[in-house]
Amino acid sequence: MENFLYFTPTKVYFGKNAEQSLGQAIKDEKASKVLVVYGGQSAKKSGLLDRVYAYLGQAGLEYVSLGGVMPNPRLSKVYEGIELSRAEKVDFILAVGGGSVIDTCKAIGSGLCYDGDVWDLYTGKAICGGCTPLGCILTIAATGSEMSNGSVITKDENLLKRSFDSDYCRCKFAIMSPELTYSLPPYQTSSGSVDIIMHTLERYFSVSDFALTDALSASIVKNVITYSKKALEKADDYEARANLMWAGSLSHNGLTGCGTIGDFASHMIEHELGGMFDVAHGAGLAAIWGSWARYVIDVKPERFAQFAAEMMDIPAGDLSPKEHGLLGIEALENYFRDVNMPTTLHELGIDPTDAQIDELADKCCDGDTHPVGNFKKLWKEDVKNILLAAR
Repeated sequence: MENFLYFTPTKVYFGKNAEQSLGQAIKDEKASKVLVVYGGQSAKKSGLLDRVYAYLGQAGLEYVSLGGVMPNPRLSKVYEGIELSRAEKVDFILAVGGGSVIDTCKAIGSGLCYDGDVWDLYTGKAICGGCTPLGCILTIAATGSEMSNGSVITKDENLLKRSFDSDYCRCKFAIMSPELTYSLPPYQTSSGSVDIIMHTLERYFSVSDFALTDALSASIVKNVITYSKKALEKADDYEARANLMWAGSLSHNGLTGCGTIGDFASHMIEHELGGMFDVAHGAGLAAIWGSWARYVIDVKPERFAQFAAEMMDIPAGDLSPKEHGLLGIEALENYFRDVNMPTTLHELGIDPTDAQIDELADKCCDGDTHPVGNFKKLWKEDVKNILLAAR
């Protein structure tokens, strides 16, 4: 196992009607004027946004709103939020939504504390030196951004998708009411569930082992497989929604990476797919993960065999570690199919040309100047091969 630093400062309000804690949660941060950021129409139609405004009013807090955050959130919306916040002298940012909204808020908050172009933080030209305090009301179990230190933003002009991590950008609090996810369309429930599993596996497939962390990771993956199916069968199954929501946070708050070295190659490859084709993140991960897994299995087939046994409940029998691992990969792909997720790019609804695949691989490795991943370091040609296999 590796040495590690574990830091999770986000306060969590979890349970039925947890959003009623909003006013006091913001007042505890000594804030006076709030930027409320949300996505499309669902927050309005459900009545959640009106309740948020009421809670803020009851707490004596002023607010301004910024709506229209898209999936695969855009840099232009971040700029809009920075400009609005400066004009209105906002001192707290509230995300009402999922990962795209939370990531937008993180970018706005860090941009408010940086004199230059906030995009510099995402390209590595600058280091984050602070972030306006932010919190969230979570409406989908998926990215885990509510408790992570990372965010992902897409630049409008060239659809370049980049991420950056900073502990300054962690939410001060996350309000999680599983009931708020009852109205999610099945596709979003499935895509979010895949994202949770992938966040866990990105850390699990490490050349380092840590038995306790491995056991926690296996439990999360098995529970997501079980409860995602139950949530799809019955949208208002509170136990299912609660398990998925908490799993989303645990999968990406650092817990499942303690003592290991994460990979995240699949995420880096999918980021380019999301930037070019605007696909749902979890669905994009499902479409490429099997091809990535088969491409790298020879690095440590024993790790894949352990995955097959502990997460997919497949006995080893007389199988070699690689044979056992390949059955595990197939079993997870079968789960993807069970929840109507794709296992190829064509099933995802895209058919990239050879030229587009070359561009995706080139962007992923920044012109082949650096590899992605740690389980196996992947250069441009490797990424191309994985994408071609995923077609």
